[in-house]
Amino acid sequence: MSWTRRLLVILAALAAALLAAPAAQAHEERPVTLPDGTGSVPVYRTGEPDLLVCKSDRADFERRVSGFPEALRTRNLKLFERCRKSGYRHLQQAVDAVDRPGMNIAVLPGLYEEEPSLPKPTGECTRLKAPNSQLGYQILSYAQQARCPHNQNLVAILGKKNLQIEGTGAERTDVVIDAKYQKLNAIRADGSDGIYFRNFTAQRTTFNSLYVLAQDGFVIDSVLTRWNDEYGFLTFASDHGLYKNCESYGNGDSGIYPGSASNINDDYGYDVPRYSIEITGCRSHHNMVGYSGTAGDSVYVHDNEFDHNMGGASMDSAFPGHPGLPQNHARFERNLIHDNNADYYPYVADGTCAKPPVDRGYEDGVVCPQISMPPGSGIITAGGNWNLYENNWIYGQQRAAFVLTAVPAFIRGEEALSKQTDTSHHNRYAGNHLGKDKAGNSRPNRTDVWWDGQGEGNCWQSDAGPSSPRALPACGAGRGSVTGSTDRLVGEPVKLAQLLVCADYNVQARRLPAGCDWYGARGIQRIEVQVALTVAVVLTLVGGVLWWRRLRGSRLATVVTGLGVIGLGLDVAGSTMGLAASYVPALALLLTGVWWTGIGLVLRRERPWLGWTTVVLGGLTLLDAMDKAVFMIPWIPLSPAWVRGLLGVVWVVWAVIAAARHGEPDASDAPDAPDSSQASASAPAAASAPAPAPEGDAS
Repeated sequence: MSWTRRLLVILAALAAALLAAPAAQAHEERPVTLPDGTGSVPVYRTGEPDLLVCKSDRADFERRVSGFPEALRTRNLKLFERCRKSGYRHLQQAVDAVDRPGMNIAVLPGLYEEEPSLPKPTGECTRLKAPNSQLGYQILSYAQQARCPHNQNLVAILGKKNLQIEGTGAERTDVVIDAKYQKLNAIRADGSDGIYFRNFTAQRTTFNSLYVLAQDGFVIDSVLTRWNDEYGFLTFASDHGLYKNCESYGNGDSGIYPGSASNINDDYGYDVPRYSIEITGCRSHHNMVGYSGTAGDSVYVHDNEFDHNMGGASMDSAFPGHPGLPQNHARFERNLIHDNNADYYPYVADGTCAKPPVDRGYEDGVVCPQISMPPGSGIITAGGNWNLYENNWIYGQQRAAFVLTAVPAFIRGEEALSKQTDTSHHNRYAGNHLGKDKAGNSRPNRTDVWWDGQGEGNCWQSDAGPSSPRALPACGAGRGSVTGSTDRLVGEPVKLAQLLVCADYNVQARRLPAGCDWYGARGIQRIEVQVALTVAVVLTLVGGVLWWRRLRGSRLATVVTGLGVIGLGLDVAGSTMGLAASYVPALALLLTGVWWTGIGLVLRRERPWLGWTTVVLGGLTLLDAMDKAVFMIPWIPLSPAWVRGLLGVVWVVWAVIAAARHGEPDASDAPDAPDSSQASASAPAAASAPAPAPEGDAS
């Protein structure tokens, strides 16, 4: 790697460090390896169950099944009679009785609080030696989970192969497994390849309702999860998985989380042999985010609905300790992603989320957001590669349909310079229905695309509406075909500053960053407005003094200075009104660029070095305007905004020195100079005139 590219990579890593703050809030698990991929997706088994679980109150049971269709009611009554004689009263008891692969457990309608598993640990289980997570719980080994299965889990399924657990009710809410906020997990399936969950509800935990870990083969079928501090469904380090017809709501992180799905496609482009996890027919709503996945690799997400969350879906490479990073090869098709405009941060600000979980009011709609999340977003990709987003309906988002940002490798614990810019590449957004529902009604997103600008091979459909940047690389008809492709090592500086400020969030400490509109900052409170206003004030003062001391005699300098003031004002106004996706920022840059170019042409007569530097600065500003509004300039590793900003700092200092020098006004203060022919004709007269006293250094 050349020294210049090393320098750019270091700059990229330093700039991307602005995204490092979220790492303190990661899901943490014991070290696990991904499955070898020799398993398969389990198939639902019909027939009589091997084991039964029911409660003993006949009157309560008959009431619960009284409204069932006749055939289903009759079946449940027969199963109840059998269960009273030879069944179990708690699901954990039935799981413990499983003695061979391929058994079926049927859970009859009822409320299962698993009273024997619910109490706090006693004896040696209170003295386990294990590291603590950032959130305070112990990160137990598999052996420790087996020794003390109910330290963290209401129901622990450890090492049971091809087990099927099914509720026998008419609806999934007929069988409810309730942790009562006294356990991290309602159900944990760990190392239990081939497990099949069907037709029940799990709820009210301090972490996750249904947890599947380190498994090759699982199905989650018609299951509801709700009211958890973190996740509804969490599947981690698993392969050959299927979610179908599921539902989740009321979760502080996400309803559906296929984290560290098996990384089987890392060496492929868009065309892959298979996906490790499939998610279809599910609805995830009223969560912090509907779907999320750190290292959500090789996941096929289709025909689902993610709505009324803070964010519809997200995937990222922002947290360490997750196998399969950086995230790659998620595929989203035919999903409804709409109206994800909830804002749950006020529950953090007013202290609701500082109460014990049982007192927060989750059942009444309270959600306690666990990480930083921009409300009003459809699909967020924070450091992902080779993702496909095609033929989805994405509408009604008050911030953006798509958000794409890069994440440097050191955030996930990898320090190699060559990896620091290895995310945010080859993400394809094509053929989506933006701003319209399935019926064709207009439901615009405020912005269709918000991109920090970093990455190679990313592309968007040509009919995308308001976007930031306004000009985007366009997707061709074939996957991999991109018009106007760019490869930038660092995102836009102002956007990175915004991400830095917004990431400084902590739900436990009730820290909501000032300056970020994600948390309610408006107008002058917002960091991007503060940056624009600071730049405008500095340039107006410096430019005004320079014009008054050195340039006011030039009509050209006076006109372009006026245009510059208008441009700086537009920049502030645009940032105040959130017009980043419009042409206002580019117009502001255009006018500012004309100002610098004009005064540079005037300055070069007497102060050539400063003058030509100012012209270059003007040219870079005009280039930046074109980059943001016309087309993104290829071949360059940095946005013109970076070079313009760095040179602008030098120019401000230089201009202040030039304006402060004592002596006679510059020649540039005189009326605009005549053309070259006039200057030649007057040369003899000028030669006979007395030479003026030297003014001093022309810098």
